[in-house]
Amino acid sequence: MMYGKNSPHNSIRLREGLQHFHVIPKPLKSGTHISDRLWLCDWFKDWTEQHFLHLGSSDEFFVWIVRRQNYQDDRIWAKNVEYIEEDERIYEIIRHQACIKVFIMFTCKRLLWVIKDKGESWTGQYFHDVILTEHVIPFLKNEEHVIDPDEVIFVYDKAICMRANRTQHLFQDNDVKFWDNDTWPENSTDLNMTEILGQ
Repeated sequence: MMYGKNSPHNSIRLREGLQHFHVIPKPLKSGTHISDRLWLCDWFKDWTEQHFLHLGSSDEFFVWIVRRQNYQDDRIWAKNVEYIEEDERIYEIIRHQACIKVFIMFTCKRLLWVIKDKGESWTGQYFHDVILTEHVIPFLKNEEHVIDPDEVIFVYDKAICMRANRTQHLFQDNDVKFWDNDTWPENSTDLNMTEILGQ
Protein backbone atom coordinates (compact mmCIF):
# COMPACT_ATOMS: atom_id res chain seq x y z
CA MET A 1 0.00 0.00 0.00
CA MET A 2 1.41 3.39 -0.98
CA TYR A 3 1.71 6.16 1.59
CA GLY A 4 3.94 8.62 -0.27
CA LYS A 5 3.24 12.03 -1.76
CA ASN A 6 1.44 10.50 -4.77
CA SER A 7 -0.48 7.79 -2.90
CA PRO A 8 -4.21 7.25 -3.58
CA HIS A 9 -4.99 8.42 -0.03
CA ASN A 10 -3.33 11.78 -0.65
CA SER A 11 -4.91 12.16 -4.11
CA ILE A 12 -8.40 11.65 -2.64
CA ARG A 13 -7.72 14.16 0.13
CA LEU A 14 -6.48 16.76 -2.34
CA ARG A 15 -9.51 16.18 -4.60
CA GLU A 16 -11.74 16.86 -1.60
CA GLY A 17 -10.01 20.21 -1.11
CA LEU A 18 -8.03 19.09 1.93
CA GLN A 19 -4.47 20.16 2.59
CA HIS A 20 -1.89 19.15 5.14
CA PHE A 21 -0.66 21.77 7.54
CA HIS A 22 3.00 20.83 7.68
CA VAL A 23 5.49 18.75 5.72
CA ILE A 24 7.12 15.75 7.37
CA PRO A 25 10.83 15.22 6.66
CA LYS A 26 11.75 11.78 5.36
CA PRO A 27 13.31 9.41 7.90
CA LEU A 28 17.05 8.84 7.70
CA LYS A 29 16.73 5.33 6.28
CA SER A 30 17.45 6.08 2.63
CA GLY A 31 19.94 4.14 0.55
CA THR A 32 22.45 6.96 1.02
CA HIS A 33 22.20 6.85 4.80
CA ILE A 34 22.54 3.07 4.85
CA SER A 35 25.61 3.23 2.61
CA ASP A 36 27.05 5.96 4.87
CA ARG A 37 26.80 3.64 7.85
CA LEU A 38 28.42 0.81 5.92
CA TRP A 39 31.20 3.17 4.84
CA LEU A 40 31.75 4.20 8.46
CA CYS A 41 31.93 0.55 9.59
CA ASP A 42 34.50 -0.14 6.89
CA TRP A 43 36.49 2.93 7.93
CA PHE A 44 36.64 1.70 11.54
CA LYS A 45 37.27 -1.98 10.84
CA ASP A 46 40.97 -1.85 11.74
CA TRP A 47 40.58 0.51 14.68
CA THR A 48 41.31 -0.60 18.22
CA GLU A 49 39.63 0.62 21.39
CA GLN A 50 42.57 3.00 21.86
CA HIS A 51 41.79 4.75 18.56
CA PHE A 52 38.23 5.48 19.63
CA LEU A 53 39.43 7.11 22.85
CA HIS A 54 40.87 9.96 20.78
CA LEU A 55 37.68 10.97 18.97
CA GLY A 56 35.92 14.24 19.68
CA SER A 57 32.52 13.90 18.05
CA SER A 58 30.14 16.84 17.64
CA ASP A 59 26.64 17.80 16.55
CA GLU A 60 24.20 20.66 16.90
CA PHE A 61 20.47 20.53 17.52
CA PHE A 62 17.44 22.68 18.25
CA VAL A 63 15.16 22.77 21.27
CA TRP A 64 11.83 24.19 20.12
CA ILE A 65 9.70 26.28 22.48
CA VAL A 66 6.60 24.88 20.76
CA ARG A 67 6.72 21.20 19.83
CA ARG A 68 7.83 20.84 16.24
CA GLN A 69 6.02 18.19 14.22
CA ASN A 70 8.23 15.48 12.83
CA TYR A 71 6.18 12.29 12.75
CA GLN A 72 3.92 11.01 9.99
CA ASP A 73 1.08 10.42 12.46
CA ASP A 74 1.10 14.11 13.37
CA ARG A 75 -0.09 15.25 9.95
CA ILE A 76 -3.45 17.04 10.10
CA TRP A 77 -5.66 17.26 7.01
CA ALA A 78 -8.36 19.94 6.84
CA LYS A 79 -9.89 22.44 4.40
CA ASN A 80 -8.48 25.28 6.46
CA VAL A 81 -7.27 25.97 9.96
CA GLU A 82 -10.79 26.78 11.21
CA TYR A 83 -11.74 23.10 10.75
CA ILE A 84 -9.04 21.93 13.17
CA GLU A 85 -10.30 21.31 16.70
CA GLU A 86 -9.06 23.70 19.36
CA ASP A 87 -7.04 21.06 21.21
CA GLU A 88 -5.13 20.20 18.03
CA ARG A 89 -3.99 23.73 17.21
CA ILE A 90 -0.45 22.72 18.19
CA TYR A 91 -0.22 21.13 14.75
CA GLU A 92 -0.44 24.46 12.92
CA ILE A 93 2.72 25.75 11.32
CA ILE A 94 4.13 28.51 13.49
CA ARG A 95 6.33 30.86 11.52
CA HIS A 96 9.58 31.90 13.17
CA GLN A 97 8.87 29.96 16.33
CA ALA A 98 11.42 30.42 19.07
CA CYS A 99 14.06 27.78 19.60
CA ILE A 100 17.30 27.25 21.46
CA LYS A 101 20.27 26.07 19.40
CA VAL A 102 22.79 23.87 21.18
CA PHE A 103 26.21 22.66 20.02
CA ILE A 104 27.47 19.49 21.70
CA MET A 105 30.75 17.62 21.56
CA PHE A 106 31.92 14.65 23.54
CA THR A 107 35.22 12.89 24.11
CA CYS A 108 35.91 9.83 26.22
CA LYS A 109 36.52 12.18 29.19
CA ARG A 110 34.11 15.08 28.91
CA LEU A 111 30.97 16.48 27.33
CA LEU A 112 30.90 20.05 26.04
CA TRP A 113 27.71 21.91 25.23
CA VAL A 114 27.35 25.50 24.09
CA ILE A 115 23.96 27.23 24.02
CA LYS A 116 23.59 30.02 21.48
CA ASP A 117 23.47 33.44 23.13
CA LYS A 118 20.01 34.98 23.28
CA GLY A 119 19.40 37.38 20.42
CA GLU A 120 22.36 36.13 18.39
CA SER A 121 21.92 34.62 14.95
CA TRP A 122 23.68 31.35 14.19
CA THR A 123 25.68 32.88 11.33
CA GLY A 124 28.97 31.67 9.93
CA GLN A 125 30.72 34.48 11.80
CA TYR A 126 29.10 33.53 15.12
CA PHE A 127 29.85 29.86 14.55
CA HIS A 128 33.55 30.49 13.86
CA ASP A 129 34.20 33.24 16.42
CA VAL A 130 32.15 31.91 19.33
CA ILE A 131 31.44 28.19 18.93
CA LEU A 132 34.71 27.04 17.38
CA THR A 133 37.30 29.65 18.45
CA GLU A 134 36.06 30.31 22.00
CA HIS A 135 34.81 26.85 22.93
CA VAL A 136 35.66 23.89 20.68
CA ILE A 137 39.35 24.51 19.96
CA PRO A 138 40.30 25.36 23.59
CA PHE A 139 38.31 22.30 24.73
CA LEU A 140 40.28 20.02 22.39
CA LYS A 141 43.60 21.52 23.54
CA ASN A 142 42.92 20.90 27.24
CA GLU A 143 44.30 17.69 28.78
CA GLU A 144 41.43 17.66 31.29
CA HIS A 145 39.02 17.07 28.39
CA VAL A 146 40.97 14.74 26.09
CA ILE A 147 43.53 12.01 26.63
CA ASP A 148 46.14 13.63 24.40
CA PRO A 149 45.60 17.03 22.70
CA ASP A 150 48.09 16.04 19.99
CA GLU A 151 46.15 12.87 19.11
CA VAL A 152 42.52 13.97 19.41
CA ILE A 153 40.54 13.91 16.14
CA PHE A 154 37.59 16.28 15.80
CA VAL A 155 34.71 14.60 13.98
CA TYR A 156 31.63 16.51 12.86
CA ASP A 157 28.63 16.01 10.65
CA LYS A 158 28.97 16.94 7.00
CA ALA A 159 26.88 20.08 7.38
CA ILE A 160 27.62 23.08 5.17
CA CYS A 161 29.16 25.13 8.00
CA MET A 162 31.66 22.34 8.66
CA ARG A 163 32.51 21.78 5.00
CA ALA A 164 33.29 25.47 4.44
CA ASN A 165 36.92 26.20 3.57
CA ARG A 166 37.01 28.78 6.36
CA THR A 167 36.18 26.09 8.93
CA GLN A 168 38.69 23.64 7.45
CA HIS A 169 41.46 26.31 7.53
CA LEU A 170 40.56 27.31 11.09
CA PHE A 171 41.25 23.77 12.30
CA GLN A 172 44.43 23.50 10.23
CA ASP A 173 45.75 26.85 11.52
CA ASN A 174 45.14 25.72 15.12
CA ASP A 175 46.77 22.29 14.62
CA VAL A 176 43.53 20.42 15.30
CA LYS A 177 43.27 17.02 13.65
CA PHE A 178 39.91 16.59 11.96
CA TRP A 179 38.16 14.67 9.22
CA ASP A 180 38.48 17.02 6.29
CA ASN A 181 36.24 17.15 3.23
CA ASP A 182 38.30 14.47 1.45
CA THR A 183 37.66 11.93 4.23
CA TRP A 184 33.88 11.78 3.90
CA PRO A 185 32.15 9.73 1.19
CA GLU A 186 31.20 11.98 -1.73
CA ASN A 187 27.56 10.85 -1.95
CA SER A 188 26.79 11.81 1.65
CA THR A 189 25.02 15.11 2.16
CA ASP A 190 25.16 15.09 5.96
CA LEU A 191 26.75 11.98 7.47
CA ASN A 192 26.24 12.46 11.19
CA MET A 193 28.72 10.34 13.05
CA THR A 194 27.60 11.54 16.47
CA GLU A 195 24.13 10.07 15.90
CA ILE A 196 25.59 6.81 14.56
CA LEU A 197 28.03 6.42 17.47
CA GLY A 198 25.20 7.22 19.88
CA GLN A 199 23.10 4.40 18.47
